[in-house]
Amino acid sequence: MVVGIIGYGTYIPRYRIRVEEIAKVWGTDAETYKKGLMLQEKAVPALDQDVITMSVEAARYALARARIDASDIGAVYIGSESHPYAVKPSGTVVAEAIGATPNLHCADLEFACKAGSEAMFICFGLVTAKTMKYALAIGADTAQGAPGDALEFSAAAGAAAYLFGRDKVAVEIEETFSFCTDTTDFWRREYQHYPHHGGRFTGEPAYFRHTLSAAKAIMEKAGKKPEDFTYAVFHQPNGKFPMMAAQKLGFKPEQWQIGRLSPTLGNTYSGASPLGLAAILDQAKPEDRILMVSFGSGAGSDAFIYRVTPEIENIRNRGPKTRAQLDNAKQYLDYGTYAKFRGKILKS
Repeated sequence: MVVGIIGYGTYIPRYRIRVEEIAKVWGTDAETYKKGLMLQEKAVPALDQDVITMSVEAARYALARARIDASDIGAVYIGSESHPYAVKPSGTVVAEAIGATPNLHCADLEFACKAGSEAMFICFGLVTAKTMKYALAIGADTAQGAPGDALEFSAAAGAAAYLFGRDKVAVEIEETFSFCTDTTDFWRREYQHYPHHGGRFTGEPAYFRHTLSAAKAIMEKAGKKPEDFTYAVFHQPNGKFPMMAAQKLGFKPEQWQIGRLSPTLGNTYSGASPLGLAAILDQAKPEDRILMVSFGSGAGSDAFIYRVTPEIENIRNRGPKTRAQLDNAKQYLDYGTYAKFRGKILKS
């Protein structure tokens, strides 16, 4: 039985703020982020945009590609660390907006930056078990970062949605694997507006240990090597980390560059690796094999091996391409407008 992706969609806001604009306000060196972390700019949601609105847009594009009736969707799971309500699900609003209610299971998921791949993992399992015909997984986040903090330079906004099914599969899932430990590298307590990061724990003990371990384990499980993949995509907290992970694993630039959006998009948290996967699917050919490894602080990684089928040629042009959203119709903000959009400046 072939189970996998039957439709996908992404949404990236058109507003951007450049690294130089943020650095100018806080008196920091922009080159530290541009050269050191390979960041140029990040996407910023408008005043009327949040995880729910971006998820609705991405989900509608996924439905347009899959051409299924939304009422046949058995589950909607939204992974995010910036849900607009502390108590009120994002998923029910999205499900209502796309016409999937009322006969479905719905849940909001959290696992820092891998909440989106967590939703994909669960949807794949439910469809494989034949519990439901279709399931929708979404990873979405807004631009969270304390003023002047390193995260303010990298934390961007965007959403990626994936529909899973058993018929007309465009991307088969051949293998999955997860690797998790209790590693405190990043957190946000209740009532705190912005997340905190553990500095030296962010790299080797957290991102690299989990990403590399999950990647090596799934390749061993599947009997694959880096040269067996056309593409690879990793979580993108900045432009440097996914490049280093790919190099450590033995992947060549032509395999990982297509999915690395972080030099211009920043880190979309829960949507980072799913957005990179979408950029790959926009140009992948039948029989291409793709490795995707997410990462979420706290900490864990989900790994997937995908095989592209001929059905990809039928669905990909039914929705906007990820790179086009990333590169076209951009509007740049000054820091004051950005701060207003993100609620960092409030009226008395």
